[in-house]
Amino acid sequence: MTAFNWDTGNLSPNQYKIADYIQKNTQLVLLSTEQEIADALGLSIASVSRFWRSVGYTNLKDFKAKAREQLEITPAAKMKSIMHKVQGDRRQHELLDMAVSNLEETMAHFDAGQFDQAVHALTGAERVFIYGQGPSQGLVELLYYRMTRLGLEMKRMRNGSELFEDLIHVTERDLVVLFCFIRMLPESKVILEQAKQAGYRTLLITDRLVSDFTDLADYTLFASRGEMWEFHSMVAPTFLIENLIIAVGMHNQEASLRKLEELSRLRKQYAADLPR
Repeated sequence: MTAFNWDTGNLSPNQYKIADYIQKNTQLVLLSTEQEIADALGLSIASVSRFWRSVGYTNLKDFKAKAREQLEITPAAKMKSIMHKVQGDRRQHELLDMAVSNLEETMAHFDAGQFDQAVHALTGAERVFIYGQGPSQGLVELLYYRMTRLGLEMKRMRNGSELFEDLIHVTERDLVVLFCFIRMLPESKVILEQAKQAGYRTLLITDRLVSDFTDLADYTLFASRGEMWEFHSMVAPTFLIENLIIAVGMHNQEASLRKLEELSRLRKQYAADLPR
């Protein structure tokens, strides 16, 4: 439980009630509107709106921003927040609504110019190196699998000090795609810094609109995964990757289709030896 250390001595009974509720339900409050807080306490929305200034905040948005800084964001905390949000028989609908919201936010911040430049960088690179950790590894595999089919030479990059074994082979003719969600990992920092020396280009896919690393890459694409303290969905990043794959295929449609037709031919020819 987070201790806000508010001076409750001068609060009215209703304000004390709000403060006590927030103290005991901080994670839930961070996902709530003023109306939802008011409904939970049987108070008017005006009472909740007036509360924030009485404890030193401008409004609910200001409280949430400062409260997030105090909360330790852990996997357990994120799972707890999603469990609070999707209780009941409509949990699948709640999850669907969250996924749609992330997709809408992704499209609201979609930069067509950056996307087109990313596609040209992918199709124009001699080789494409991909780096990602944790949940991003699924995106790495998806990108690798689909782009290889289209004829791009793809290379997965390793973690830790083994990253250097890959970096020594990246040249100015190559592109590095890296997934950087929430914060910059040490490997991502090395990749971006080394780009200045080796001359290769970088494509950053991130869920941060504003950060200390979004301007370090040559191209940056945003995909929403929800708020930092929430359970992070990979729906929007997957949507973005699939759009990149289709756009790359359409960039050189004739060659891409030849590769896929050859794949179908090989499957039929050797169906008895390597059945699917």
